[in-house]
Amino acid sequence: MTAARTALVVALCLVYVPLGLAKIAAAPFMRRAAAHLGMSPGHYRVIGALELAGAAGLLLGTASAALGVAAAAGLALLMTGAAAAHLRHGDPPARAVPAAVLALAVVAYAGVTVAAG
Repeated sequence: MTAARTALVVALCLVYVPLGLAKIAAAPFMRRAAAHLGMSPGHYRVIGALELAGAAGLLLGTASAALGVAAAAGLALLMTGAAAAHLRHGDPPARAVPAAVLALAVVAYAGVTVAAG
C-alpha cells in the first residue's frame, strides 16, 4: 500500500467514523441537521450506517483493492447525494462544499488505488 493510499484511508476514516456514529446515535446537532433537510432521524441513522460501512470498506481495501474501490464509489455517491440535498433545500453552495470535497477525496482514493494496480 502506498503512502498516499494510507494517508487517504486514515484521513477519510477519521471523518466518516465520527460522523456516522453521531448520526446513528442521533446526536443533537445531527438531529437538527436532519430536521433542517427535512429528513427523519431514522433516515439519518441509515446514512450514518452507510458512512460507517464505507469507512470499514476503505479499511478493508488495504487487503482487497476491489473492496476499497467499491466502498469509495459508494461513499462518493452518498456525498454527491448530500451535496445535492443541501442545494435542493436552498442552502447556500458553501453548505454543500464539505460533502463535495469528501466525494472528491474518495474518488482520489479510488484513483490512487486503481493506479497502484
